[in-house]
This record gives sequence, structure tokens and C-alpha cells, in this order.
Amino acid sequence: MRSQYPSWPKELADFYRETGCWQGETFGEMLRGRAAAYGDRIAVVSGTSRISYAELDARVDRLAAGLYKLGIRQDDKVILQLPNIAEFIEVCFALFRLGALPVFALPLHRRSEIVYFSEFTNANAYIIPDVEAGFDYRELAAQVQEQVPTLRHVIVAGDPGKFTALCDLYADPLPDLPGPSSGDVAFLQLSGGSTGLPKLIPRTHDDYIYSLRMSAEVCALDEQSIYLAVLPTAHNYPLSSPGVLGTLYAGGRVVLSRGSSPDEAFPLIEREHVTITAVVPPLALVWLDAAESRRSDLSSLRLLQVGGAKFSAEAARKVKPVLGCTLQQVFGMAEGLVNYTRPDDPEDILVHTQGRPMSPYDEIRIVNDEDEEVASGQVGHLLTRGPYTIRGYYKAEEHNARAFTADGFYRTGDKARMTPAGYLVVEGRAKDQINRGGDKVAAEEVENHLLAHPGVHDAAVVSMPDAYLGERSCAFIVPYSPAPAPAELKAFLRERGLAAYKIPDRVEFIESLPRTGVGKISKKALRERIEQKQQASAAPPTK
Repeated sequence: MRSQYPSWPKELADFYRETGCWQGETFGEMLRGRAAAYGDRIAVVSGTSRISYAELDARVDRLAAGLYKLGIRQDDKVILQLPNIAEFIEVCFALFRLGALPVFALPLHRRSEIVYFSEFTNANAYIIPDVEAGFDYRELAAQVQEQVPTLRHVIVAGDPGKFTALCDLYADPLPDLPGPSSGDVAFLQLSGGSTGLPKLIPRTHDDYIYSLRMSAEVCALDEQSIYLAVLPTAHNYPLSSPGVLGTLYAGGRVVLSRGSSPDEAFPLIEREHVTITAVVPPLALVWLDAAESRRSDLSSLRLLQVGGAKFSAEAARKVKPVLGCTLQQVFGMAEGLVNYTRPDDPEDILVHTQGRPMSPYDEIRIVNDEDEEVASGQVGHLLTRGPYTIRGYYKAEEHNARAFTADGFYRTGDKARMTPAGYLVVEGRAKDQINRGGDKVAAEEVENHLLAHPGVHDAAVVSMPDAYLGERSCAFIVPYSPAPAPAELKAFLRERGLAAYKIPDRVEFIESLPRTGVGKISKKALRERIEQKQQASAAPPTK
């Protein structure tokens, strides 16, 4: 068990308990306490449904009983791929109560990713919507079940087809259901890693509830707060920073939106008097443009969080005058560390930094390539450890030896510098990863799929600048003759079940890939090459 779920050394775990970081509470107990405290207050708004804290707690009890009768037990893994609907929250807490572990898949994940998660975790259940955004998840589930024999149950929110309907599982509560302890792993999140498919991140009840408490405190949440979830709630950012779970921790109200466009989000902000929401930079730009040309009443909005990728200073300055609310920059990772600008910070900090750690027990190191700490203000590799930063990935002993220092600091893969006031400024990535508007694309994973095409001799995927998304992806291909068409390569990747955001935005053919002095592919040279091409195509024609 220890190798599957790396844990904090006993002396640190004891310290985090003694200092009150970890308070011995599980998610099931947290919800029970909020139901007792807030009863008839509305906890979740989803479509036309308005669910009180007491109703949510009761529905979770009934669903936990139904899942238990189905055969779901403590430490069972359940792939959860639901959109922003109330059932997402109910399923999470029902599994938390049982001690079963949700594995948070994103709505855009397809066969390649879902098969991997299911096989790697030996998942025995997969929970999906019927059809969402025109995609039939039941067809995907049938394909996955053919490949993964352990996946006995497919549970559908909506029309189940040949599978089990989620709504049929709600049963009379079972007394004395066995449950987890606060130190147990509560769920597995996905990393935005740079090597192959995502690593799985084990988060415990203790560490994650602490992160909710600190996020709620920094963001000044209370029972009057109304949080609008427009990003997929399976992401760590809208789940806990403070997100859906942080809002419930504070006794506030969660409003779930199926989409993130101004057409969907602005009416919800106006109708529900939303006070806080979270977006990624490309979405923030869309909202800023839309707000200038519409008459939506956004006056209730107190805080707009922007995170997931770097936000340009020019756009950051527009938030207050255009939307009438305070900007909060958020920089964090599913592995743990979360940084926030504070609502009362001066404008230069709000605009130019990505915040400071939310916990006094977060430890930060910024080091050079030899792991030596750099001088104050210098750019280096960001390392961290603390009461809510993991000590290792699930079933990844070899990778953990590289991703963590001997004394437990996590190598984030980010390049950053720290200001004299203790705020971080993120300067880029050291890992081979593309940040496509907040969606992380591991270059190696896409390259491996491309190399499976019979017309591809070699491949390298790099980032290229984009004014809207921050970065897009470009695949450099050394082809066999005849070279496949770019459209053929993209169709090939889709057929292999790759998520849409991982399909290269651009394909360039090249005779050979440039190499460094030690024979490695020079991605720096490839990035420079595509930037030059972009600049040349954008330049006005010469007379």
C-alpha cells in the first residue's frame, strides 16, 4: 500500500496534526456537519434544481447505499466523467462516504485516456452522462469495457441504454456503512505531466480539506458566498481553489453551468447573484469583450479568479474597469501548492504576479539546474512541499524518484522567481509540456501516437505562441514517402481516441529534426523555427 500511495513522514504528519492543519475530518463528515449547520439553505443550483444542504446530505446517503449494494467497496476505483451537474457532487460525496476513490476524468477525454485510467487503477465502475455536447459517452463506455475486463459497471446519468441508470441506484440508507479515516486517500486526480499519459495524484481527506479551508479563508468565503462553476469541475482549480468543494466547506452556494460562454454564464451571474467565479485566460478575454458590448447585470460579482495559464498584464488591468470586480490571480497544481493574489493587494501585484502561497506551512525553494538555491529575484526551478502537497504519485515509484527530492520537495516543472514581498512570478515551464489555454498537453504522449502512423518516420511536438490561448501545439514530422496529409494525421489521432485538445493545431514537415550537441532533439530550435514562420506570415508584404 505504501508504494501505491506515498505518504508524509510520520514526524511531518504529526506536525501537521499538532498545528491544526489536519483536523481528522473526512469529506463525509464535512458534508454531515454542513447539513446540520445550514439545513434548508441552498447548497447546489443545477439547471432547474435547487438542492439544500440537508437534501444533498440525504441524497448522498441514499446513493452511497445504492453503490454499496452494487458492490462498490472501500478503495475501489471509479472513473468519474460527468459534466457540471448536481450528480457530479452527489457521486463524489457518495464515494467519499464509502471510501471508494473517484478517478477524475475530464469531459474531453476519450478512449485512449479512459482505457489507460481504467487499466492502471483496475477500476470496477465508470460513471458518465448519456450525451453531452453532442458526444455519446455510452458508445465510449462500450469500447472501454471491451478492453478492460475489470470494468464491471457502467453507470449513466440520463438515458442508460444497455447500462445502469444512476437515478435507479438511490436506495434506503444503510446504517453503519464502513467508511474511511481522514488519513486515507479520498480520490485520484490527474497530473498535467510532461511524459506520456497523466500520472495519478492521491489526495487524502486531511490534506485536501485543509486546502479547502485555506482557500476559503484567503478568498473570504462564507455562507453568503455564491460560486459559479463554469470550468469542468473535475479540474483541481474549479474543484478546490476554492471551487465547488471550498464553497460547500464555507457553507456557501454552488451554481453549476454546463458551459462557459457569456451567453450561459452572464445570465446565471445576474439571476443567482454570483459573487465569485473562476476562468482561464482565454475565457477571461472572451468575457471582457462580451461585457463591453452587453447590458448584463454583473454587479454582484466580487471576485474574478484567473488561473491555469499566465494572464497578460494588459488584460489583467481591464478586469476591474470592465467587469467591476477584483481580479485574483491563481497559480496552483493538482499535486498541491496553491498561490493567490489577495483581494486587497495593490494593482501592480494583482497584475504582474501569480500570487503567494496560501498556507504559512508551504515551503518554497527556487533552485538552479544543480538544485542550488538561486539569489532572491532570480529565475529558477520551483520546488515545494507542505501539508497539502503530495509526497508521490500513485503507483509510480521510479517517476517519484525523479519528481521529488530526497527530502520530499516536489519538482513542479515551473520556472519562477520570487519578489521581495514573497509573490511568485511564473516565467515558463521546464517540463516538455504545452499549456493550451489551461489544458496541459504532454508532448511525449502525442509524439508516441504520431509515431504509430505508417507515414511518420520521426515526430516532435512543441509549443508555439498564440495570442488567444497563450500556446498552441505544432507537430514537426519527418515523413516517409509519400508524406501523409496533415488532415490525415489529425484524423488518425482522433481515431486512436486522443482528446481533441491534444490534436496538434499545426503540422509542419521537415527533412530531419535538429539535434543538440549530445544528440537529443532540439525543441528550442523547433520552437524558434515555428515562431519565425508565424512572424513571417503575420508581417505585411514588402513593396
